[in-house]
Amino acid sequence: MEITTVYDRYFEALRVGDRRAALSTARDALGGGVGIHELYMDVFQPAMYAVGHLWETNQFTVAQEHLATAITQSVMAQIYDSVDSHPPIGRTMVATCIGGELHELGVRMVSDFFELEGWEVFYLGANMPPPDVVRMLESKRADLLAISMTLGGHINDVRNLISAVRESPATKKVRVMVGGQPINRSPEISQSMGADFTASNAREAIDLAMKAVA
Repeated sequence: MEITTVYDRYFEALRVGDRRAALSTARDALGGGVGIHELYMDVFQPAMYAVGHLWETNQFTVAQEHLATAITQSVMAQIYDSVDSHPPIGRTMVATCIGGELHELGVRMVSDFFELEGWEVFYLGANMPPPDVVRMLESKRADLLAISMTLGGHINDVRNLISAVRESPATKKVRVMVGGQPINRSPEISQSMGADFTASNAREAIDLAMKAVA
């Protein structure tokens, strides 16, 4: 099945809010030889970018945008368990959205990619207070913290979280990766926040993380 056809079908399902059609499209694609990495990167991610653009240009309501996000989250959850992961590699990642972020989909995709590659992943979702993130990093002996930021106004919140990680003796050596659309547009922001590196997509994130924690 051509990936462009999969994308068109999937995006149309999101546009009309048809969860069953979206799930059927994803399952048909996997059955037709499309890999889950390709499905995530070339269908789910660009489709959600397109949804975001429609919302930003007032062609989608907030309700439509939230429904499209919920549909994609549901589809990802239902197809993920059908795919085999690599054996454990002895590396651990904690992933979170910065406090107040509602759009968790990007970091959820990154988390799934890392799990598929054999990482042990603890996905915390959004609205996590920095002290709780630090405690999780310590208790899980994490190698990597992944932080997602979807709004440019939350730069200081990311900086404060990274500072909390660096200030704790137990977690100061944990590598920190940041990502999200504001950072993709201005990658230099990551250095000002104190992150070790940034990645523009899940594939790049894995490659850079393996080098960072080697």
